[in-house]
Amino acid sequence: MHLFERFLAGPVREAGALYLLGDLFDAWPGDDILDDPSDVFHASLCASLQKVGASGTALYFLPGNRDFLVGPRFLAATGMQLLTDETIIDIAGTRTLLMHGDTLCTDDAEYQQFRQRVRGEQWRHDFMALPLAARRASIEQLRQHSEREKQAKSHAIMDVNAAAVAAALRRHGVTRLIHGHTHRRAHHPLAIDGSAAERWVLGDWDTSGNALACDANGCRWLEWPPSVSATTVGR
Repeated sequence: MHLFERFLAGPVREAGALYLLGDLFDAWPGDDILDDPSDVFHASLCASLQKVGASGTALYFLPGNRDFLVGPRFLAATGMQLLTDETIIDIAGTRTLLMHGDTLCTDDAEYQQFRQRVRGEQWRHDFMALPLAARRASIEQLRQHSEREKQAKSHAIMDVNAAAVAAALRRHGVTRLIHGHTHRRAHHPLAIDGSAAERWVLGDWDTSGNALACDANGCRWLEWPPSVSATTVGR
């Protein structure tokens, strides 16, 4: 069983809610991937998520740059509720801003232009009109191009912009932000207009797992296997 699936089958089911902030999959070429009998991985993970929801944990998904093409069939297969970027949730009285995080990387102008193009209705229409195999091949080409581009960019350019972070917190009148995208797990204490604030960045899942559990006592990192008894934000 995949590492993340073991996490889903474990104490996460004791959480009141699970929020996944995108990049759950390396790629999601469209919901018809669930029709491919040879693609066991995606179907298995969707089934594991549905079991979490059936256990009583509320499930929420905020798409990332790798899986923004999820649609109604994905939501039905997992039992998840779809969130838009820059969603505010209340965690034990603390208004918390959830984002995928890629829109905060404003120094990477090339990526932002690419993001704007592929999130457009025309691009989506044209892309989804292609056969599944062609979409998979196109995504793989884009992934390889992205990896080459990353080698030529500094970490600073690909990271979030401090001014963009501050602007997002001000825009929503909150003092806590949780996001993913950069996969550089960290907790950043901030000062916004003289008030204490914080930014939590979710980490990668590779040979080990991690999640962020938040409750009335604040947020804390959970390593796998975690002991979850609060609202949990993963991935």
